[in-house]
Amino acid sequence: MPNSSSVANVLRSISDNMSLNLYKSIAASNGEKGEDLLAKTKITRKQYYSRLSNLTKAGLIKRKHGRYSLTAFGKVVYDSEIAIENAFNIYWKLKAIDSIGISNELPKEEYSKIVDALIDNYEIKDMLIKGDRIKDKASLVKKPGETSKYPKAANVEKISPAS
Repeated sequence: MPNSSSVANVLRSISDNMSLNLYKSIAASNGEKGEDLLAKTKITRKQYYSRLSNLTKAGLIKRKHGRYSLTAFGKVVYDSEIAIENAFNIYWKLKAIDSIGISNELPKEEYSKIVDALIDNYEIKDMLIKGDRIKDKASLVKKPGETSKYPKAANVEKISPAS
């Protein structure tokens, strides 16, 4: 688990433009050296190292042999950030869908047709059409120390070959 073990700390580590741009530069690079990243970002050394430290503490990036890359956790967060950017780029279309869908009297098929006509991104389209799953997904989020809602597999004894 990252040193800064909360979702808020992870989001805070990429919440300003400089940090987000540095994070995206690391994601786009193939293990680029630190000095090369610094030159690309056009920020001061202090800003650069402070942001690298925050990204590392959040568990988003790692350094190996002087090269920075995303961790497995960082890749998951990066994919989510891309989804947010995609939604941001079509904000007004989403706002229009909200306006049209505000009355609950709109049949689900009509709502789906409107979403299909306005939205090209399949991931976003799926989120909107199957939006009722959001409540289901929220109930599946497991907090640290919480027991699973799924039954455990039965204990199976190891059978030794007969001698």
